[in-house]
Amino acid sequence: MRSNRATVRAGVSMAATLPMLAGALALGIPAAHAADHSGRGALAGTKPAWATAKADKGATSNGAQVNARVYLAGRDAAGLAAYAKAVADPSSPMYGKYLSAKQTQARFGATKAQVAAVKSWLKSAGLKVTSVTPHYIAVSGDVAAAEKAFGTQLHNFAKGSKTYRAPAQTASVPDGLKGSVLTVTGLDNAPHKANHKDQLPPPDAVFKNAGPFSSYYGSNTASTLPSAYGQTIPYAVQGYTGEQLRAAYGAGTYTGKGVRVAITDAYASPTIAFDASSYAKKHGDAAWKTGQLTQVLPKNYTKTKECGAAGWYGEETLDVEAVHAVAPNASVTYVGAASCYDDDLLDSLSKIVDNHLADIVSNSWGDIEANQTPDLAAAYDQVFQFGAVEGIGFYFSSGDNGDEVANTGTKQVDTPANSAWVTAVGGTSLAVGKDNTYQWETGWGTEKATLSADGKSWTNFPGSYTSGAGGGTSKTVPQPYYQKGVVPKALATANNAEGNRVVPDIAAIADPNTGFLVGQTQTFPDGSEQYSEYRIGGTSLAAPVIAAVQALAQEARGGKAIGFANPTIYSKYGSKLYHDVVDQPTGKELAVARVDYVNGFDATGGLSVSVRSLGKDSSLKAVKGYDDVTGVGSPANGYVNSYRRH
Repeated sequence: MRSNRATVRAGVSMAATLPMLAGALALGIPAAHAADHSGRGALAGTKPAWATAKADKGATSNGAQVNARVYLAGRDAAGLAAYAKAVADPSSPMYGKYLSAKQTQARFGATKAQVAAVKSWLKSAGLKVTSVTPHYIAVSGDVAAAEKAFGTQLHNFAKGSKTYRAPAQTASVPDGLKGSVLTVTGLDNAPHKANHKDQLPPPDAVFKNAGPFSSYYGSNTASTLPSAYGQTIPYAVQGYTGEQLRAAYGAGTYTGKGVRVAITDAYASPTIAFDASSYAKKHGDAAWKTGQLTQVLPKNYTKTKECGAAGWYGEETLDVEAVHAVAPNASVTYVGAASCYDDDLLDSLSKIVDNHLADIVSNSWGDIEANQTPDLAAAYDQVFQFGAVEGIGFYFSSGDNGDEVANTGTKQVDTPANSAWVTAVGGTSLAVGKDNTYQWETGWGTEKATLSADGKSWTNFPGSYTSGAGGGTSKTVPQPYYQKGVVPKALATANNAEGNRVVPDIAAIADPNTGFLVGQTQTFPDGSEQYSEYRIGGTSLAAPVIAAVQALAQEARGGKAIGFANPTIYSKYGSKLYHDVVDQPTGKELAVARVDYVNGFDATGGLSVSVRSLGKDSSLKAVKGYDDVTGVGSPANGYVNSYRRH
């Protein structure tokens, strides 16, 4: 499971893929402000690609309301990117010389004079300043005021079957403010204003897995079912627990003691404390200590129906329980966003950075790259750079739809995992054997075929593609320096001869058919809310698992923050510190048998029996060496301890 904000963002203000300015994200340097002929500096990327002359439906009413954010460039945007690179690079003399949140803001944040100048300009155009943060100034006003401020006409444009507002020309700022403004978001059809009286809904309907199961990989073979690939296959595991995952990824005696991990998602599960405590007690994880799990939540939630708020409860539950299972003594801070929209998710990330709430941040959400625009990319990257300077590392799930072709019709990666400033976490199918021994991993990619009516064969074996780890080559983000010499040239140059960012960087368990057992309060058919358990996966399992492994590694190095980890992760490439994951680790095709309740709860609606083939991730392949399913591989014995040398 991986929460996806695509369904709400696609209909709001997202454009088709836009080309990044050269160098814009190679080091995260803000998009350049190209001067025009009217004494103003253009804010590149603020006119969506879909706002074409052909789609133009005419001017937007002057009285229509606009809610926008003007992101502040700070006093030294190029210096911020350079410092963030230096402190994260093990070969740099600045490596690990982090600044505090206060020092970072003082050195790279906007000055009082910059803020005052930007506010004055916005007010003089007739816009109302609604909030000021260290990162942006939020404004509201009518279209006429927005047009005056940003030097562009706002028109209505057809996009698909709907019509949205967008700038008819690239937005701009007065020349005197070019160095103060990073970008502006919200001009291209700001989201509908939500009702602030929204309340969080009850938990989603209960889901349970049917048996039979394997307790560890291969412990229970499906001898009465048809074979697959010429061999009898095992039943899917009931769901791995912390003990099995800690053994698989070389936790040793480390527990994450003294390390702070943050988790971001939207909304907040009302039963998380009870669920996490119940799960830990039932499965032998260390009991949660007082204050070990904390939540930082917004005053109000918005767009709860639009975003499917209850669906995010399971996401938070998975993330919290997975981190605690692998790093049982790490402190966990959950930072919930007010909605699944970018503005609110950015606010959650900023809270972590501005208050240094944690050194490691797990993020199990994302969208397709085609829905990302340069203005938002710049805003995200600035937060990630501030984090890097402070010694904070961000880990993002790479996606659950492989190359996205089956999902969107276009081969693409996901965002923010595509950022050069985050660690993108891919997914595997994991086999943990008897006595918690690591057997193998494949790249996560599933094909499904159901049992025939007579029970003697699999219908249309191996069946159709269902899901798999996200990965591939970005169309917009230039290749970061740390990938050069590791990522195969054919992957790096798939979309650009100069080379682009390839996703993911590292990987861990994600396949729901070799997944993790979670416990959550859910709504049962009789309307009652009860704690129950189920097996789950997705790269939103891989991300918190890797975040937890990094917590162990940070403990191993005496508590010194790892920070932005990619340069270090790639510096270890090719060593025995990683499991080099391939699609056929045993030399044969692999599959498991799975039995599900048709109604998702009990046998009254019947059972569905299927075979799930492993290592079949759309057009993506897990091969020897770096690949776009698992990156450099998954952590092996010795990975955690290797951080002791730094």
